Amino acid sequence: MLESLINPKRVEKGPWKMFFIGLLYASLSLLLVHFMFRGDSVLSKSSGLIVVLFCVMFSIPFMYFIIKNEEEEDEEVDGFFEVWRMHSDAIYAFLWLFLGFILAFSIWYIVLQDSNLLNAQIETYCNINNPGDIDKCISEYSFTSKVISTSALSNSSRFLSILGNNFGVLIFTLIFSLIFGAGAIFILAWNASVISAAIGIFTQYKLSEIPFGILRYMIHGFPEIAAYFITALAGGMLGVGVIKNGIGNKKFPRIMKNVLILIAIAIFILLVAAFIEVFFTPLLFQ
Repeated sequence: MLESLINPKRVEKGPWKMFFIGLLYASLSLLLVHFMFRGDSVLSKSSGLIVVLFCVMFSIPFMYFIIKNEEEEDEEVDGFFEVWRMHSDAIYAFLWLFLGFILAFSIWYIVLQDSNLLNAQIETYCNINNPGDIDKCISEYSFTSKVISTSALSNSSRFLSILGNNFGVLIFTLIFSLIFGAGAIFILAWNASVISAAIGIFTQYKLSEIPFGILRYMIHGFPEIAAYFITALAGGMLGVGVIKNGIGNKKFPRIMKNVLILIAIAIFILLVAAFIEVFFTPLLFQ
């Protein structure tokens, strides 16, 4: 089985290796869905969700290994800078994994020219950018469309809207990771696929423009996703810590303190990411 062939311990000393893991898993997810379900009149309608589901199933062993390993290290550290130093490698590994997801999703989505592959993601994009006429928005963003919509909201309204949405995702990430330590990978894989759909729209489905599209969304996307990964790590560590040591254990207050530090870091990063998305990115990409 694939999850047995690729050992999570092999990337422990090289977070950048997760980029290639992300490329492999996202590529397999799209290719499997494309060739297995495109002829199914029922399942093809849910292709966007099935792609994410496959990606999650592939990634769970890595998520579980990293979260479990970070919780064990967390028992020995204390303080803001020590917490960040101890867990930065795991956060970088998650970011490399995420970048691999985005690149693979973006390339194969354009190469396969199958609108169903990320159908739910396109609908989500339209729901955010053109909530007044979602059906028209979806029909416009086919592979032949050249229409790129713009938001009519003011900068302050967009900032509050984006911030509210991001905080909602952060809360769900925390809840998912508490209930099921590796469960937050669903939200993170979903966000990678939505960004990939947006990149396809922004680049007008041209392979040569993918680097430009990734730059467009990753200027604010990397800090935003980093905040979600930090939250997922914090929730997973708390869940594992409670199960392993119990609330009454003398190590629990330290673990709880470190979890709160990570969440505080995530909230600050989300604020910065929303500011960049609303006030800085539009200046570079008109």
